[in-house]
Amino acid sequence: MSDVVTGDAVVLGLQPARLPSRALAVLIDLAVVWAAYLLVTLGLAVATASLDEAAVMAVSIASFLLILVGAPIAVETLSHGRSLGKLAVGLRVVRDDGGPIRFRHALVRGAMGVVEILMTFGVVACTASLVSERGRRLGDVFAGTLVVRERIPTARVSAVPPPPPWLVGRFAGLDLSAVPESLWLEIRQYLTRARELDPAVGRRLAERLADELVARTGTPPPPGVPADAYLAGVVAERQTREARRAFGPAGTAGVPGVAGVASVSGVAGAVGRPAPGVVPPVAPSPAVPPVAAPGVSSPVADGQGAAAPATGFAPPA
Repeated sequence: MSDVVTGDAVVLGLQPARLPSRALAVLIDLAVVWAAYLLVTLGLAVATASLDEAAVMAVSIASFLLILVGAPIAVETLSHGRSLGKLAVGLRVVRDDGGPIRFRHALVRGAMGVVEILMTFGVVACTASLVSERGRRLGDVFAGTLVVRERIPTARVSAVPPPPPWLVGRFAGLDLSAVPESLWLEIRQYLTRARELDPAVGRRLAERLADELVARTGTPPPPGVPADAYLAGVVAERQTREARRAFGPAGTAGVPGVAGVASVSGVAGAVGRPAPGVVPPVAPSPAVPPVAAPGVSSPVADGQGAAAPATGFAPPA
C-alpha cells in the first residue's frame, strides 16, 4: 500500500499497479488503437488515391497523431484515467494526491508515451517502472500521476466459533485492558483456522497464546479447561463487552456465545428468583361458565349433556 497524502492532510492507502498488470493494460490499449489505426489508414488510402504525394503524407501524419496519440489522451481525460485496457485489468490513473486526472495530466502522459512506449517498444517504460518504488514510468513522473489498482481482492472473514456452553459467563470479571490488539488478532486467526491445522501444532499454538493471554490478564484459566476452549471463552467475553458498550444490553443478543447467558439466567429463575429483564409467565385464569340468556335454561343446570354454544338470542315463547 502507498501512503498518498491529499491536500487536506488525509492519508490514502492506495495500492500502486505493478509492471505485469500495467503491461497487460498497455497491450490491450495498443491492440485496440492499432486496429483502429489500420482500419482508418485503409479507408484514407482509398479516399486519398487521387491526391498527390504531399497531401497523402500530411493525411497519414494527421491520422497517426489523432489516433495513436490524441485518442488515448481523449479517452483518459473523459474517463478520468480509465482506458479500455485499464478498465479490463482494474487499474486507474490518479494524481499524486489521489484525485482524478485532467487534460494536462493525460496530455503529458500521452506525449511521453510516444517516446517511451511507441518509439522504444516499451523498453524505457518498463525500465522506469521497475526502478520506481511505486511503479511509475516517465510519463507519470512528469505528469505527477500514479496508476493504482481499483479492484483489490478482499480476504474472506470467518466467524469465531463460540465457546463451550459451560464456559459462558466464567470470565465476566477478567481484566482485558492490558491485552494488545495484536494478540487479539493472533487469537482470532487461530480460532478461525483451528480446524485446518495439525492437531499437535494447533495444541502448541493454543498453549502459547493462552500463556501470553494469562501473562496479560494475570488470571490463570480454570483447572481442567483446554487452551483452545479458554481462548474461545475469553474472546466471547470481549465480544460481549464490546457489544454491550456499543449497543447496550440489548445489543448482546446477536453476539455469538452470549445466548448461553440466557440459559444461566433461566436457572436462576427456576430456583425461585426471576432473571433480570425476564417477565414471569402469567398463570391461566380459571374458566368462567357461560352466562345464559334471560329466559333460557342452562344445560348444566338441567343435567343435560355438553352445553350448546350460546347465540345471544332467546327462543320465542
